[in-house]
Amino acid sequence: MAHEHLDEVKHYLLDLQDRLCAGLETADGGSRFKEESWQREEGGGGRSRVIVQGQVFEKGGVNFSHVYGAQLPPSATAARPELAGRSFHAVGVSWVLHPHNPHVPTSHGNVRFFIAEKEGEAPVWWFGGGFDLTPFYPVFEDVVHWHRVAREACRPFGDWVYPRYKAWCDEYFYLKHRDETRGVGGLFFDDVNEGGFENCFAFQRAVGDSFLDAYLPIVEHRRGTPWSEREREFQLYRRGRYVEFNLVWDRGTLFGLQSGGRTESILMSLPPLARWEYAWTPEPDSPEALLADYLHPREWLAEAAAAEEES
Repeated sequence: MAHEHLDEVKHYLLDLQDRLCAGLETADGGSRFKEESWQREEGGGGRSRVIVQGQVFEKGGVNFSHVYGAQLPPSATAARPELAGRSFHAVGVSWVLHPHNPHVPTSHGNVRFFIAEKEGEAPVWWFGGGFDLTPFYPVFEDVVHWHRVAREACRPFGDWVYPRYKAWCDEYFYLKHRDETRGVGGLFFDDVNEGGFENCFAFQRAVGDSFLDAYLPIVEHRRGTPWSEREREFQLYRRGRYVEFNLVWDRGTLFGLQSGGRTESILMSLPPLARWEYAWTPEPDSPEALLADYLHPREWLAEAAAAEEES
């Protein structure tokens, strides 16, 4: 893997960061991203962009990083011990959106590329990424739209791609200590290197380029929904679960911290406010109780197709 491929991916990711920020700023209509550039002492750096207190987004970030070093951190070699001791380049864009309105879902995504090298051996490379949706007051039609866009992004690469990476997303974004998914899923993929670089890179671009098509229509449909203090309190309570996942289970958080990345950028994913309440449960049959029906793996598109046939 020549390093011109790394430069090609990096060029795409910087452009993706620009396009994501432009689309999200337009959707917000009230605030703009502020940028900070940073350098990593061991090698590399990035540019972090954060939006706060907008008309739609209470907090959001779209971060680019390119870090490299003499040895992959343990979080990257736990599942692939054969890579231990290799030098590495890791380049990626990650984003998280935390809206004000409890009826607008939180969302996260990232696309990334790794090269692991060792003198005298061929470089090992792979792509990873995906996107997922975390509603607090979910709407079935929104979830179906989200997954339809994900399926269409995957379709050119094989009919097996969406089902595989949809299932992987359900598995990855699972809070084992709570016995629930973080949200309604989407796509998650890692270690993608089959079919050649160009095919894998095209798939990564398809996923990154489809995020705004998946998310912004949901933002537009729900941003005007009235909400009360009760719904705000529930949003903050459920944000606590989001924090728990990122700090307990997320491999990306661990990789960033272990690799000496910029802590402020890594923890940008956390919401500005969250709350925890001991042994709280929602009232039976309340709107808050309905969320539980969405926090386990479901075949959303199959359910939607069956409902359409019945109608």
